[in-house]
Amino acid sequence: MAREKFQEDSKDQGGFSAVPDHLLTTDILLGLTESEVQARRKTWGRNVMKAEKENKVLQFIKYFIGPIQFVMEAAAVLAAGLKAWVDLGVICGLLMLNACVGAWQDFHAGSVVDALKKTLKVKANVLRGGVFQTLEIDMIVPGDIVRVEEGSIIPADGRVISDSAHLQVDQSAMTGESMAVTRRTGDHCYASSLIKRGEALLVVTATGDRTFMGRMASMVTEASASSGHFTEVINSIGYTLLFLVIMTLVVVWTSAWFRNTPVNLILRYTLAITVIGVPVGLPAVVTTTMGTLTKNSLTLGQPYTTDGVEPEHLILIACLAASHSEKGLDAIDKAFLTAIARYPTARATLKQCHVLDFTPFDPVSKKVTAIVNTPDVTNMACVKGAPLVVLNMAMLDGTVSEEVNRTYLDKVEEFAHRGFRSLGVACKPPQGQWKILGIMPCTDPPRHDTAETIEQAKDLGLKIKMLTGDAIAIARETSRELGLGTNIYSAEALHVADDSNAAGAIPGNLIETADGFAEVFPQHKYKVVQTLQQRGYLVAMTGDGVNDAPSLKKADTGIAVEGASEAARAAADIVFLAPGLSAIIDAIKTSRRIFHRMYAYVVYRIALSLHLEIFLGLAIAILDLGLKTELIVFIAIFADLATLAIAYDRAPFSKSPVKWNLPRLWLTSILLGLTLAAGTWISFTILLASHGNSVARLKESTGVDAIIFLEIVLTQNWLIFITRSNDSPTWKSRPSLKLVAAIILVDALATGIAFFGVFLPGNPRMEWFTVIRVWIYSIGVFFVLFAVYYVRMR
Repeated sequence: MAREKFQEDSKDQGGFSAVPDHLLTTDILLGLTESEVQARRKTWGRNVMKAEKENKVLQFIKYFIGPIQFVMEAAAVLAAGLKAWVDLGVICGLLMLNACVGAWQDFHAGSVVDALKKTLKVKANVLRGGVFQTLEIDMIVPGDIVRVEEGSIIPADGRVISDSAHLQVDQSAMTGESMAVTRRTGDHCYASSLIKRGEALLVVTATGDRTFMGRMASMVTEASASSGHFTEVINSIGYTLLFLVIMTLVVVWTSAWFRNTPVNLILRYTLAITVIGVPVGLPAVVTTTMGTLTKNSLTLGQPYTTDGVEPEHLILIACLAASHSEKGLDAIDKAFLTAIARYPTARATLKQCHVLDFTPFDPVSKKVTAIVNTPDVTNMACVKGAPLVVLNMAMLDGTVSEEVNRTYLDKVEEFAHRGFRSLGVACKPPQGQWKILGIMPCTDPPRHDTAETIEQAKDLGLKIKMLTGDAIAIARETSRELGLGTNIYSAEALHVADDSNAAGAIPGNLIETADGFAEVFPQHKYKVVQTLQQRGYLVAMTGDGVNDAPSLKKADTGIAVEGASEAARAAADIVFLAPGLSAIIDAIKTSRRIFHRMYAYVVYRIALSLHLEIFLGLAIAILDLGLKTELIVFIAIFADLATLAIAYDRAPFSKSPVKWNLPRLWLTSILLGLTLAAGTWISFTILLASHGNSVARLKESTGVDAIIFLEIVLTQNWLIFITRSNDSPTWKSRPSLKLVAAIILVDALATGIAFFGVFLPGNPRMEWFTVIRVWIYSIGVFFVLFAVYYVRMR
């Protein structure tokens, strides 16, 4: 029996590797033998997407790694050694909270791959030993001969080998195209695609993770592994604060060494500096606070009709020349049968017609033909197909005038330039001649609110780009309708750019200047998102299909629109439950309000860390004085407790895109931190002076800790009223009642602790007059802080 070697390119048109062609040697009459199947399965594995098994314990441990986590863990060890159980409990609680939030996010990412795997749960008709067998798809190996037919799902990537195969394949899961594509002998097909019409034999060229769908799953995994922009910002801040903590500790340890300070006291100083030096609640606080443009369904445009023909008659004939079988219903037939609802006369007449014979569309004849009985005519032929094919049929009968021919061709050219898929419609009574009725343009229309949404997004400073699997002409027409521009490139332009030696300059420049890309596959969308991110952009992506999942996961913000697939919803950060895209504008405004709050909080929290590092570092190094560790832990808790309410604060949204300006952020934080430290140091020196400038007498005083504690909490707590304004004057944005209530609650708790001497040796009571003086002094510090911030803003 002759054996045939099926040649296969090293990459399919999607750009993914297939099994090397020299291994695809199969008997086309017998298929693979059992020994060949076993050998290939041993080499290439089963036709399933492999799930990477990770040690759950090790996976959970990774959430305790990071600059802020390191400091928290060091503080926990010190607290345990010093038997500071309250400190230890608070720190361990925050560590576990951060880890649990991270674990939940990773679990969410894993569900994307699971959703992609579900698309491949089918059986296949496979030729083995000369007999076709129904097998589970995981039994398929490269080189297998598989038979597919109308309504079946392709079980693995393969190439058409039947000589007479003219397939209509719905591969929208990969490309998002609204129309089925034709696949002939030698063409490639992808796993999970649906056969809409026809049947064929395929030779399997890739299985499991090497299939197109498998590569999509790996891109999702790769996107999940990369850290987000916000994570990088927080890590950068964390490492810088860690460095400052170490520098402060070096100063404290050096001074303690010269004084021969007891080790136990040094450890307490170290715990104090560690706890206040890095905002232990930062990851938890910021974590807890923080689509496609078309419908992907064909609709009909305004038809062109020849003289004397009513649109009602044209739509009736077109619907008669359409499959009425749900199994064989393609996107075009569905569009016509849906559109007839707008033509009541045609709809009523259609119910009275009877189809006698139906010849479905095929790529050779490029038309659909039906013989029908209507209320007026029996055995009438109805045709719908490629405009030029229909025109040539009529011209053979000699029934087309020169004027009709010229107008018809002009309309064909006009619709083609506008990106429509046009269909000519004609009919012929028995013993009569063909009559041209007109042309019906088909298009995948924009969502009803897309144009308005895009216009509003532009007003908010966003740059919009369209990525579609449709042809360039269709993409340009859609882009023109939406007001995006017509600078649309084929995905091939990205492949050319990939071969450049300019270190990404060509693809980056191309992607930045283009209005969009057509004929794209998932890896093209992923590349566009990745390239824009590498060039400093924050990227949001909308989508609804399985093909959008990798880029939705890779984007800084993935948005799954209403009706999205399970894979798209799992990959997205935001899922819309209502139809349309107008909610995107609300999401943009909301996200900018969240950014406003987060920026205010981060500036506030860094300033607080610098405040206490500077004050305590100098107090310990110069005077060998510090605060009780219990009070320091309360200061840290209070710093985050009040600002949790910032999530409910009133916040404006910026009219232009926002970003983390770290130099500006650090400058503001340093100025505020220095001002806070100066205010606390002044109050400390006043206390020292009141004790005769005697450090020994100051150490013996039981009320000093309470006074300094209250001054620190009040001035730090009120700072959020200043930083929350960002770049606008403080008085122009009123805080929410919830934020005010939270800060009042913390002020009351701190005042109560200081007044009653809680957590202080002997529980010394503070005089009311002293409490009032501390409040008045703190208000003065607040106004100085406001002046510093306002000058910086100006």
